[in-house]
Amino acid sequence: MLKVAIVGCGKIADSHGWQIQRIPGCSIVAACDREPMMAAQFCERFGVPAQYSDPEAMLREAAPDIVHVTTPPASHFSLAAQCLEAGCHVYVEKPFTLYSQEAERLIELATERGVKITAGHDDQFSHVARRMRKVIHNGYLGESPVHMESYYCYELTNTGYAGALLGDKNHWVRRLPGKLLHNIISHGIARIAEHLTSDSPKVIAHGFISPLLKGLGESEIVDELRVIISEESGTTAYFTFSSQMRPGLHAFTIYGKKNGLMLDQDQEILIKLRGKRYKSYAEKFFPPINIARQSLSNLRTNLSLFLKRDFHMKAGMHYLISSFYRAIEGQEPLPIPYVEILRTAKIMDAIFEQLNRQGNGDAKATTVPEPVHA
Repeated sequence: MLKVAIVGCGKIADSHGWQIQRIPGCSIVAACDREPMMAAQFCERFGVPAQYSDPEAMLREAAPDIVHVTTPPASHFSLAAQCLEAGCHVYVEKPFTLYSQEAERLIELATERGVKITAGHDDQFSHVARRMRKVIHNGYLGESPVHMESYYCYELTNTGYAGALLGDKNHWVRRLPGKLLHNIISHGIARIAEHLTSDSPKVIAHGFISPLLKGLGESEIVDELRVIISEESGTTAYFTFSSQMRPGLHAFTIYGKKNGLMLDQDQEILIKLRGKRYKSYAEKFFPPINIARQSLSNLRTNLSLFLKRDFHMKAGMHYLISSFYRAIEGQEPLPIPYVEILRTAKIMDAIFEQLNRQGNGDAKATTVPEPVHA
């Protein structure tokens, strides 16, 4: 029986709690939050036997095998390092760390201690994302990707999390190196990082505050971002983050030398894009028929998953946690290779470095630094 603990009992911790409880062979033995009332309410709702406000006491007394770090990002590195030092495996919510150097150190520490660590990039493990990965591995694209386009949108409304952020000039998100973007874009960047091969892609980033936020008096929160990523091998990618474009997309398209694939995360749709054109007017008729057939196939797949009661909103998180636990038990490899976690962190570093320079009137392309080895 794997003993699991959770540090940080805010909103996202609930999702972790529900998914952990659905996995056989594990049990949540402790929850920790610096606000005792937060830990108490989590323990009461999930039937957790022990609550703590001090992570060190939790590690010593509850002796968990695995710790889920679900606190705000600024504390990810220190808490994850503390858990690794104690000999625990660690699942860290996104963003993995604030800086790529911290990500490197956590991975080095996990290796030194003989334990495992992963990042909460659960969007990569939704049903439709796993279908896409299988099609790619079966060679549908034809060799390596030529180009990718990743969209990750976030609707800013004057309620809830966004309302608190916009209304509070001291909100913790404002203290992150990338502010709002830092807390959100890793899902969209990780989709690209999975299919790159270089540790040092070139990154060109442009970000700005939307007219809507400017009209509300906002002068710090960049909510529109456009990024170009390129490798010496010739693979390129575009990343778009927007709070204003409609429809708000969570989508990914990947083009190979043979064919392409288009994923819609929100609608759980995967479309195969035929690379070879039909002759003459057939190009106007057969592709719509093909797309219609694929759309119906997606509908049947989604309905089947729904009827099997396996179509919940956090199916990707459930799969990622389950895969991580199986990796801990030696049954399969880690669900996210360390090189992908580091690549995502380095691309984000390059983006935020450029945005900060743009704020000072100095913008130019950044090459992700080569990895530093201890």
